[in-house]
Amino acid sequence: MAEIKLELNERKHGSFNLYDEGKKIGEMVISISGTNLTVYHTEVDPAESGKGYAKQLLDTMVAYVRENNLQVIPLCPYVHAQFKRHPEEYADIWNKQTA
Repeated sequence: MAEIKLELNERKHGSFNLYDEGKKIGEMVISISGTNLTVYHTEVDPAESGKGYAKQLLDTMVAYVRENNLQVIPLCPYVHAQFKRHPEEYADIWNKQTA
């Protein structure tokens, strides 16, 4: 079963990393500054595509943002597309002022 871990450096740059049996198979690259969490890139190993891992990364990031009262700046094309496709689901956390 896949596991997602948030791994940040001292400057709050890092990623939500997706592991399966100890092997990294995906990531969502982020940084946190003030009350904003910026998502730069989401990638899953092509051999693992179609298994819903990108959505799991998105859901984990969204839960973290809500728990920590942050706003999302979705620079990542995947995350931005999901926010645009489901605006009602992400309205409370989408920082549109930076778009």
